[in-house]
Amino acid sequence: MKMPSNKFLAAIRSGQPQIGLWLSLASGYATEAVAGAGFDWLLIDTEHSPNDLASVMTQLQILAAHPVTPIVRPDWNDAVLIKRLLDIGAPGLLFPMVQTAEEARQAVAATRYPPRGIRGVSGCTRANGFARLTDYFSRIEEETAVIVQVETRAAIEQGLQIGQVDGVDGVFFGPADIAADLGLLGRPNDPAVWDVIRPAARRLIDAGVPVGTLVFDPAFAKSLLAEGFAFVACGSDAVLLARGADRLLGSMKN
Repeated sequence: MKMPSNKFLAAIRSGQPQIGLWLSLASGYATEAVAGAGFDWLLIDTEHSPNDLASVMTQLQILAAHPVTPIVRPDWNDAVLIKRLLDIGAPGLLFPMVQTAEEARQAVAATRYPPRGIRGVSGCTRANGFARLTDYFSRIEEETAVIVQVETRAAIEQGLQIGQVDGVDGVFFGPADIAADLGLLGRPNDPAVWDVIRPAARRLIDAGVPVGTLVFDPAFAKSLLAEGFAFVACGSDAVLLARGADRLLGSMKN
């Protein structure tokens, strides 16, 4: 058996915009409900949701039946955790709160086997088809998406250096945390936040580094894709459920 190609990686490398959705409900059932909607990528979050290794694996198993690429966000840039997520078959990782180029290099190293990195070797895992993927060790490095998240002014100032670290496939801007760092907590769509993000994103785009983000306004998400953002998430399962419930009850009461 041969290892399948990473469609998300191939797309952002070739300039095809990718539309995504956040998965925060930590539920295989909820993930299955949105899996067939047609999104290009789905982000399984463990930083701000109650997901654990088992629930992540369940969702990866469900998504394997659909033409969508799962990306997993670990709760920290932790090499031991990264090893475990890769062993259960995560095809891409979004590393939170990367502040420097050195931290980006550490993230990459956690996804690489020696001598290029520090990932521990296991011969029979879900990731390598339980040792049935004959080209796994030779191709896994080029088929694993490594996305790093910048979330502060200090990180944004080093955004180009972070994005140009060998092995980094893209830079993700976290507007909620950037807003907080700017003294605008709870206002991720404030123009002042995007006045900081846009120039940094443009420098990366001009340097050939794919950039992405998460916003909850579909019109704004589409405008960012038009500006050159390579991968944009436009909502989350939790928000869809909560706001949908609010609208339904509101329509009844009105």
